[in-house]
Amino acid sequence: MRDHPFRAIRSTVPALAACALAATLVAAGATPASAAADTERPTTPGPITVVAVDTTSVELTWAASTDNVGVVRYPVGVRFEDFGAQYSTDTNSIRITGLRPSRTYTFFVSAVDAAGNRSLNDPSLRLTMPPGDDQPPGAPGQPVAYDVAATLLWLRWAHSVENVALDRYEVFRVDAGGTLTRVSEVYQYPPGRNSTQISGLTPNTTYTFVVQARDEAGHLSPLSEPVTVTTLPPPPTCTVRSVVRQWPDGLAAHLVVRNTGSTAIDGWTMRWRFYAGQQLRSLWGAEVVDRDSSYLRVRDAGYNALIPAGGTVSLGFVATGSQAPEEVTVNGGVCVVADE
Repeated sequence: MRDHPFRAIRSTVPALAACALAATLVAAGATPASAAADTERPTTPGPITVVAVDTTSVELTWAASTDNVGVVRYPVGVRFEDFGAQYSTDTNSIRITGLRPSRTYTFFVSAVDAAGNRSLNDPSLRLTMPPGDDQPPGAPGQPVAYDVAATLLWLRWAHSVENVALDRYEVFRVDAGGTLTRVSEVYQYPPGRNSTQISGLTPNTTYTFVVQARDEAGHLSPLSEPVTVTTLPPPPTCTVRSVVRQWPDGLAAHLVVRNTGSTAIDGWTMRWRFYAGQQLRSLWGAEVVDRDSSYLRVRDAGYNALIPAGGTVSLGFVATGSQAPEEVTVNGGVCVVADE
């Protein structure tokens, strides 16, 4: 007996519904039982080929992967130096925009099936974008030195004017005879930074620095105007002897600081531990500079600014609380607590 045509058609309905349901589950991000049972990876996509490229975009294609169930997407990665982005396409081609002229990017592609299996040994392509810049940047502003210490300092400068995009600033030390020695590079990823620390310097020494800008096409700006700065002398060595008298609501402290170095200290700033809850009632032999939640900073009173090598300076204060002077420094040098 032959099957009735209608019966044959009806028998295919559940199968068609199951396929539609599986497709719906995959599209919605769910994993049907058939996909869950799939452990086979897709084949590696073919080599990446450039279809079209301009200064800010590229169109890529590759030979499609095969899979026992089916490839559902191709993740595409883009990397420039330490920065990257991730894209995805359900075909074997993609157009990526928002790139920068003259930069060298590396592109990666892989294949993923409905069960999440990913291909192995995926291809990559290294591509330098066409140049889109034929003008050098303007000269950076003259650098300004700040936070100058004995062995380091900071420089900042006004940004260069650039028609496309800056790559970095290069900071040079100007040596004898005008020789330039690069001492720092300030990359513009992300853009905006225009300062740097210069370390490893010699105390009490005069230096000259200039800054130059480089754009992404490799063009160099003129050098900035130079800045000349002298590092501070090395921090002095010192000892501190303190006599503290406590009473129920405060204390009086007398400090004797000795310069134990071989050179005189001509002008000094002193700092010691002074908690937020304390209130300074009086001070002699020094003037208050500032205070924060943990320290009090004072400077010489003028008449006692010079502390000869081996000499001493005395000062004192009255304050609330019970915190005696600790962690005493003079011009950044930590004073050793002297034995009584």
